[in-house]
Amino acid sequence: MRWKGREQSSNVEDRRGMSPKMAMGGGGGLLAIIVMLLLKFAGAPPAAQQMAGNLVNKVQQQNAAPAEVGDGIQDESRELISVVLHDTETVWSKLFDEQITGASYKAPKLVIFDGTTPTACGTGQAAMGPFYCPGDQMVYIDPTFFDDLARRHHAPGDFAQAYVIAHEVAHHVQNLLPYSRMANQMRASGDERLANQGSVRLELQADFLAGVWAHYAHKEFGILEEGDMEEAITAANQIGDDTLQKQATGYVQPERFTHGTSAQRVRWFKRGLLSGKLKDCEQLFEIDYDSL
Repeated sequence: MRWKGREQSSNVEDRRGMSPKMAMGGGGGLLAIIVMLLLKFAGAPPAAQQMAGNLVNKVQQQNAAPAEVGDGIQDESRELISVVLHDTETVWSKLFDEQITGASYKAPKLVIFDGTTPTACGTGQAAMGPFYCPGDQMVYIDPTFFDDLARRHHAPGDFAQAYVIAHEVAHHVQNLLPYSRMANQMRASGDERLANQGSVRLELQADFLAGVWAHYAHKEFGILEEGDMEEAITAANQIGDDTLQKQATGYVQPERFTHGTSAQRVRWFKRGLLSGKLKDCEQLFEIDYDSL
C-alpha cells in the first residue's frame, strides 16, 4: 500500500505513554482517608475497616484527574493509521455529498492507546481489538493488535491493517446513517438469536463499506500495490467467527456468531470493493439471513 509520506489526518489522538494521576486533595478524599485511619488505629472491627477501605477506593476513583496525554509515539503505526484515517475522511465526505441526500459526513476522532484507555463505552482494553464507540463517536486502536493479526492470525501487511481501520470507521458511517439503529433494535428484542443476527448483519455491512472505501481510495489516491487486496482478503478470512471459534475450541457454534463466517466477510468486502455504491449496503438488512 502506498502510504508513506502522504497527508495525515489531524483527528488522531495518541494516548500511548499517558500517565494517569490521582487528585486526592478534595475534601471528600482526605476525609475518607482520615476516617479509615481512625477506625484502624481505634481498633474498629475488621468489617468497619473494610467498609472504610471501600469508601477510600470509591472516592479515589471519583476524584481521579484526567490523564495527562503526551505527544504519543511518532512511529510507523501512527503514520499509517493517520494516513488511512485521512483517506477515509476524504472518501466518505465525498460519498455522503454525492450519494446521500440531506446528510453530511462528520469524521470521527481516532484514539491510539496501549493497554487500556477510558471511553464513553467503558474501559477500552487491548484484548478487545480495535473498536468503535458510538457514545463518543471515536475509533480506538492499540497498534499491538496488528502484530497479533500478523503472528497469531497469519494476516500480515499494511493493507490488512488499513482494512481493519476502514472497518472500524465504517461503524461510524453506520452510526451516522440508520443502520446502527436497525441492528440495535434487533439486539433489544430480548431474543439472543435475533440479537446475534443483527450484529452479524452490522459487521458484514461494515466489511462491505470497507470495500467501498478501498474502491474509491484507490481511484482517488492510487493506494493499491500488488498483493494488497490479497492481504485484506486474508485478514477478513482469518477473523471470521467460524475460524476463530474453531481455533479456540475446536468446533463451531453458528448460533453464537456475531461477525459472520470467514466466507461471508470476504464475500461482502469484495462486493463493496466492486460495487462502490454506498446505498447497496442496505441489502444487508433486507435479504434473508441464511442468504448472507
